[in-house]
Amino acid sequence: MGAQLRVYRSKIRSAQTTKKITRAMELISASRIQKAQQRVAASTPYSRAVTRAVSAVATFSNVDHILTTEPEKIERAAIVVFASDRGLAGAFNSNVLRASEELATLLKSQGKEVVYYVIGRRAVGYFGFRRRAFEQSWIGGTDNPEFETAKEIGEAIVAKFIQPTSEGGVDEIHVIYNRFISMLTQEPQVVRLLPLEVVEGVEAPDASEVLPLYEFEPEVGDVLDALLPVYIESRIFNAMLQSAASKHAATQKAMKAASDNADGLIRDYTRLANNARQAEITQQISEIVGGADALVVKK
Repeated sequence: MGAQLRVYRSKIRSAQTTKKITRAMELISASRIQKAQQRVAASTPYSRAVTRAVSAVATFSNVDHILTTEPEKIERAAIVVFASDRGLAGAFNSNVLRASEELATLLKSQGKEVVYYVIGRRAVGYFGFRRRAFEQSWIGGTDNPEFETAKEIGEAIVAKFIQPTSEGGVDEIHVIYNRFISMLTQEPQVVRLLPLEVVEGVEAPDASEVLPLYEFEPEVGDVLDALLPVYIESRIFNAMLQSAASKHAATQKAMKAASDNADGLIRDYTRLANNARQAEITQQISEIVGGADALVVKK
């Protein structure tokens, strides 16, 4: 009984230590999520405004541009996967990686070759473990994204899109990231970034809405050349911010569940330890009573 009681007490101490760690991580994520939400709220309106402006220019300008013209045949497609550098976030990384697998399967079924760009150590580890090649990777800074990283990613994928397919270029680009909906809900989002189209998630204008008229100076092509990099960078940066906010929310939720589980383990092991202690006391009393009875019988 004594050995069993020591085992239960050791497990209680281990669960208490685990709870301290998970509780600390939960509080850290809770403190970071507020700032992440503010950055998403500040970035999203700008990203949508740039998207509407570029979409309107591309739609009503009647000009052919390499970034807005749909190719006759799409041979190669790029998938940009936004994961995180750290784990302990529940299904955050597995959901976005699963979505990338589903998209890759769909594109391959359409006869397209798929190339990957990955962001975050978890995505790099996932592809490395499965020995899958990727064009380029970015690690570090996924918890607190910087615009310079988004600009670097945008330049890399646009350069690949402009490059001819025969020389290793791609005909379309998709991005996959976790979209922050609420503290409890984060959903994988799949968006075709290029060629430019009416972007998912932007509400269509009402029939009564008067669309803007544009005058271009000097040329429509020059305007698109200037606007499209801004569009790409803003969408990439917004995806990074959405992914960071989703990561903090997922970590907080996962650590809250871990703390609750630790509470349950402590409660269960405490009850078992009390039962073992009671059994030990009962056994000791039985031995004392038995010894006293033996002495009485002997007399």
